[in-house]
Amino acid sequence: MAVIVDLEKCTGCGNCVDTCPSEALSLDGEKVKIDEEACIDCGACVDECPVEALSL
Repeated sequence: MAVIVDLEKCTGCGNCVDTCPSEALSLDGEKVKIDEEACIDCGACVDECPVEALSL
């Protein structure tokens, strides 16, 4: 299972993209996009999100 994104909260800051060790996150316009197959459920991105838009 991959990280869940609340697109209403996501501001597109990119903190999670820079933190992801498996490069499973990218910005798609002004929102984060997750490659569910690449996501390793480590939670690093969840801890970095300043608006709590990500969850496991």
